[in-house]
Amino acid sequence: MVKINDNFLKLPGSYLFSEVARRIAAYNAAHPEAEIIKLSIGDVTRPLVPAVTQAMHAAVDEMGTAEGFHGYGPEQGYEFLRQAIAQGDYASRGVDIQPNEIFVSDGAKSDCGNIGDIFGTDNIVAICDPVYPVYVDTNAMAGRAGEYQEELGRWSRLIYMPCVEANGFAPEPIRERADIIYICSPNNPTGAVMSREKLKAWVDYANANGSVILFDSAYEAFVASEDVPHTIFEIEGARTCAIEFRSFSKTAGFTGNRCAYTVVPMELERGGAKLNTLWNRRQCTKFNGVPYVVQRGAAAVYTPEGRAQIMANIGYYRENARIIREGLSAAGLTCFGGVDAPYIWLKTPDGVGSWDFFDQVLNRANVATTPGAGFGPSGESYIRLTAFGEAQATRTAVERVRNMFR
Repeated sequence: MVKINDNFLKLPGSYLFSEVARRIAAYNAAHPEAEIIKLSIGDVTRPLVPAVTQAMHAAVDEMGTAEGFHGYGPEQGYEFLRQAIAQGDYASRGVDIQPNEIFVSDGAKSDCGNIGDIFGTDNIVAICDPVYPVYVDTNAMAGRAGEYQEELGRWSRLIYMPCVEANGFAPEPIRERADIIYICSPNNPTGAVMSREKLKAWVDYANANGSVILFDSAYEAFVASEDVPHTIFEIEGARTCAIEFRSFSKTAGFTGNRCAYTVVPMELERGGAKLNTLWNRRQCTKFNGVPYVVQRGAAAVYTPEGRAQIMANIGYYRENARIIREGLSAAGLTCFGGVDAPYIWLKTPDGVGSWDFFDQVLNRANVATTPGAGFGPSGESYIRLTAFGEAQATRTAVERVRNMFR
């Protein structure tokens, strides 16, 4: 009889955002007249910018000619996009990343989960708490997480690094030895960012312990503060201990197009092997690359016109974040984030459970949020709000929630 991967059977319930969607759908079915505004799942609402769509139209026309047709592309990404990324995201900030260290993919979520393929299952993994669920669930699926302790809401083999109000929602180097360390800045869900000093402490820790930092900077475009790094490779020593994940989803509205990239420096070696070589081997075996038309669209992001247009959209979402943060703070609620990130981390009043508060806001204000408990034990008594909605709907949602506390 076939044997299954029973690590899947250890996973608790359903994926967080699937459960949120299920509860919203159930409420909608019972109250069809309700107009629910979603500040829950972080999907973008602004359309693709003209520079991107024009580049994609041109690429489609190209594909309709014998001389311009493209079949299978390079698994690592077309050279024109890798060059544009190296120049636009790194060289422009004084950071040396070469095109052969960049791997174009169909999403940072995919890469954050798939990167585990190149690491052994006996590695000790450290995660922030609260944390984006993919980091936890994919390690559980691979067998690195141990057993799920339902009474504690955590996995037995994972090291949980509390990211709480006392430490500015930023993880601090731990006493234990961790092999793989997940860090997300700007952070999902808390909206917090890591300073240069805090990132340097982690880089030093990783190099001293032979660890690897998996640095998720999918929301880098939202960084507005001058003293906040846009990439971990701005930190001295990061090239020998870090892998970085980036995405066009929130930067350029590619949630439906699927395009991202991962940077694996040539100097990064563990166990006598270059991780760049291992990741390249993994991608060539399991991935056929991102469509040519999508990559042409992504490359247009790095043109002067494309850059100006996507930053206008980022500004739109930043304004939404300001409206949420300031509007709910004025109502007496405690809010964090929303400055260098598109997420607001709201403390529930009087320590109400996050799922209970989710239900209250959904029922009384017809506004959907995301319960903090779904991001880990330290997320209890918080909810996450997203700034990716339409501007007027965001204002209406804030006013509805404020009315709950009048």
